Amino acid sequence: MRQALCKMLLICKNTKKQRKVLILGTIIKHIFKAALPFVLGICILWWMYRDTNWNDFTDYVVHRMNWWWMALSLVFGVLAQQVRAWRWKLALAPLGEHPRRRVCENAIFLSYASSLFIPRIGEVARCGTLKKYDGVPFAKALGTVVTERFIDCLVILLLTACAFLSQLADVLHFLKQTGTDFGSSFVRYTGTGYIVAAVCIVAVVLSVFFAFRRFSIFSRGKNAVRNLWAGITSLRGVNNFPLYIFFSLAVWGCYFLHFYTAFFCFDFTSTIGPAQAFLIFCIGTFAVLVPTPNGAGPWHFAVKTMLVLYGVAEAPAIMFALVVHTIQTFEVVLLGAFAWVDLSYRKQHK
Repeated sequence: MRQALCKMLLICKNTKKQRKVLILGTIIKHIFKAALPFVLGICILWWMYRDTNWNDFTDYVVHRMNWWWMALSLVFGVLAQQVRAWRWKLALAPLGEHPRRRVCENAIFLSYASSLFIPRIGEVARCGTLKKYDGVPFAKALGTVVTERFIDCLVILLLTACAFLSQLADVLHFLKQTGTDFGSSFVRYTGTGYIVAAVCIVAVVLSVFFAFRRFSIFSRGKNAVRNLWAGITSLRGVNNFPLYIFFSLAVWGCYFLHFYTAFFCFDFTSTIGPAQAFLIFCIGTFAVLVPTPNGAGPWHFAVKTMLVLYGVAEAPAIMFALVVHTIQTFEVVLLGAFAWVDLSYRKQHK
């Protein structure tokens, strides 16, 4: 009897030890997953700006930038998130869910701001906000977000194809007249630049893979799966489907104007045409898929590279990416703070 009791105590002790090891391993895994995007972004930013004179940043912001154009750019940044909220509200209506427009907008503001601290957590934050303040089931809201992401992917792929085709004639004419090619342009980049590009591509593939895995957690409950599927198929019941398509195009139109109007803030980018800027915008959009806070690092690298290929000197191109991204990121933080304050004082009533 005593031996059996000692054996049971030993088993319990080993089980507790294994449980502690398992919990510690899980914590380390989550810390690693949360820290990796920041490390990746910081490494790319350090590589790009290691030789930068930071007094130039102040000079560009205070003396060389046209703040009127930047103010207009920030307006389109707010409008893009609002249109996304209006489209989301439209997609939830067929499910019998009618959240308030203001709550939808605040949820979008919070989702972008939260993604700055934990990349790709925005989907969870926006659905959780809607559940907390207007009682929309989390799985239903997430289903509409999955559909929304799919529609956005189709739209940006179509726009990117149009951007490349619209620039094809100009590129071929440029090659014919100058006798140069893009290969000679890329010679100016170091081996580290190609490594950074390769790392960004691998990071995009991995982020897409883990995003699909994240949604698999809802397979544990039949009701959750049912709600998720209802959200995904909600487009079939949208009363005003043309308006949904208009909002889908308007979102990306606002994003582009948010980016393009910033070109007029500086003399060295104001001469770039809308078609060229649109191609840069599309490539920068794909760079944001790399799981870093607001695309920090990969977005800078992509935009700087394209500006150099269009004739902008490397130093101003690097500074343009830094100034524009910093100001637009600060806008996202301010919108998130506004949403948090607004929701904190908003009572739960319909």
